Amino acid sequence: MSSGKKSKQYSSVLSLSEHPDIPETAETEEIENPGLTGSIIESGSIISACGDYTVQCLTIIGQIEGHYILSPQNKTTKYEHIIPQLVAVEQNEHIDGLLIILNTVGGDVEAGLAIAELVAGMTKPVVSLVLGGGHSIGVPIAVAAKKSFIAKSATMTIHPVRMNGLMLGVPQAFEYFQRMQSRITTFVTDNSDISPEKYNELAMNTDELVMDIGTILDGEDAVGVGLIGSIGTLNDAVSALYEMIDETRKKTKRKNAKKKKNGN
Repeated sequence: MSSGKKSKQYSSVLSLSEHPDIPETAETEEIENPGLTGSIIESGSIISACGDYTVQCLTIIGQIEGHYILSPQNKTTKYEHIIPQLVAVEQNEHIDGLLIILNTVGGDVEAGLAIAELVAGMTKPVVSLVLGGGHSIGVPIAVAAKKSFIAKSATMTIHPVRMNGLMLGVPQAFEYFQRMQSRITTFVTDNSDISPEKYNELAMNTDELVMDIGTILDGEDAVGVGLIGSIGTLNDAVSALYEMIDETRKKTKRKNAKKKKNGN
């Protein structure tokens, strides 16, 4: 076969909707919906309905952007996009649970803590999965979920609070840093199995990072110190979320049955 015929053959590949083996269904139309693609590009989230489960997938990627807009060259997660989505998930009765995928270098401390606090306060089932990296302020977001997973090849960096730009070398500035670090440490240790002493030990380690103090934990080490619940893949995270949804439904059913019985 000549190269010209090959080119002609490859150019005749069918689109999804034209494929003879795929019927025209609502699912097919949803995949090709420009609005769905726009939602992923704009906010990094998608609502997926599979059988009896409706789950929102939320991505925390790049650098978590706070009160200041970062350079267009940076991949960012904007907290003004994430916070309304978390509120919507909590209030929307049609969404059964939330899956958070993290691959972040960290970012604004207060924005990251705000997101983490909202996640920790949700009543809906929430599972997090760290892929690639869940560094710095990404750590509180990862542990805020009711169940947390990390890929075996992923890493998490624990280090003290840092600040870019001008800083006054006065006692008040160092006290501010200490109080902010205490907020992070308290949140992480309250929402995971790591102790405050161990977390501070990892954060203040001077033997590992060349240009900084802190510790890089791979997947197994993060689980070993109690920071993350389990080593897992996407399948593990989704399966755990489905189990939590089923358990929530059973509790709701028992509660409603009890109310009905008491009412009669």
